[in-house]
Amino acid sequence: MNEPLPPRGLDLRWQWLILLGLIGALLYWLRPVLMPFAVAALFAYLFDPLVDRLERRLGRSLAVSLVFTLVTILLIAVVLVLVPFIEHQISNFLGQLPVWVGWLQTHALPWLQQRFGVTPELLDTQRIFDALQKHWKEAGGLAASVIGEVSRSGLALVGWILNLVMIPVVGFYLLRDWDVLIERINGLIPRAVEPVVSRLARESDQVLAAFLRGQLSVMLALGLFYGVALWLAGISVGPLIGMLAGLISFVPYLGAITGVLMGVVAALVQYQDWAHVLLVLGVFVVGQMLEGYVLVPRLVGDKIGLHPVAVIFAVLAGGELFGFLGILLALPVAAVVMVLLRYVHERYTGSALYHEGAADAVATAAAHAEGAAAAVPTAPAAAVAAPAADPPAAP
Repeated sequence: MNEPLPPRGLDLRWQWLILLGLIGALLYWLRPVLMPFAVAALFAYLFDPLVDRLERRLGRSLAVSLVFTLVTILLIAVVLVLVPFIEHQISNFLGQLPVWVGWLQTHALPWLQQRFGVTPELLDTQRIFDALQKHWKEAGGLAASVIGEVSRSGLALVGWILNLVMIPVVGFYLLRDWDVLIERINGLIPRAVEPVVSRLARESDQVLAAFLRGQLSVMLALGLFYGVALWLAGISVGPLIGMLAGLISFVPYLGAITGVLMGVVAALVQYQDWAHVLLVLGVFVVGQMLEGYVLVPRLVGDKIGLHPVAVIFAVLAGGELFGFLGILLALPVAAVVMVLLRYVHERYTGSALYHEGAADAVATAAAHAEGAAAAVPTAPAAAVAAPAADPPAAP
């Protein structure tokens, strides 16, 4: 008689762990060359829904060409407009930096010393100013500095040009064949786990869509609102402060806090009155209300749900492991990990390990409840047990 084969569930799990470990190690080793492919994949993922809509009328190749051309023209226009504007804002900020430092030395530091006993050595403004001048003295020519730094090494210049060329080329082919690639990847998934993987992939797609398309829209909208509102309030470096506050608004309240601090200092240095300080505070109060009640509910929804601590940890861990590529992909990867953790939590709360002993606990609680109910006498029994009261005396 043939003996039954041992169960292979443990072997299958080990195979999955080894496969995931090999994929993670391969990505870590290839991280220096993954940047153009990651950016191209993000581009293809973002614009695939638009191409799918146009594909019904124009065909896939023509739809991809149209979207690719429009996006390229838009990016070139934004760069041509935005780079000189940012360069002007940084130059303006550097020109006002000595005034900021003087205000800190003559007003802020004496006030901190008087109220909180802060020592002058703790806020060595001259040392801070020297460090800023050392690192930002060429920030006025931002584009020239970047090109000059890259061109110092011929190999670095070649790699930089290759990356710039590869991103649109790889992005075009990924966008054209995106649906085919998804179908082929789905065909490689073992059929036993394909329903679970497909479900997790759909949930991850919803979360990524909410983050990449929604959160990025919120960041751009907040940056535009803060910049224009601070400029209308009369803050000369308001557009730069607004852009910075909008870019880091993916961490809840961090963008608003940073913008308020920089905006208040800029208002005090530039005007030295409280009216413009109140205008700056009003701008960020309105911005927070706009973010909480309009932008996030409409553009993002409640699909991400990442805790602010998790956001900070993901960004720092991604930068430590993969550099700028890790920072770029930290939050999308964290969103997918959150979907996987939800699935693990669902499996755990439905497992026998979680419910072990629950039936005994319920039976014990029911027995205690029945015993407590039996110990309390009922109303008729209490009436029988109570002595009869004497009749009232006749008048």
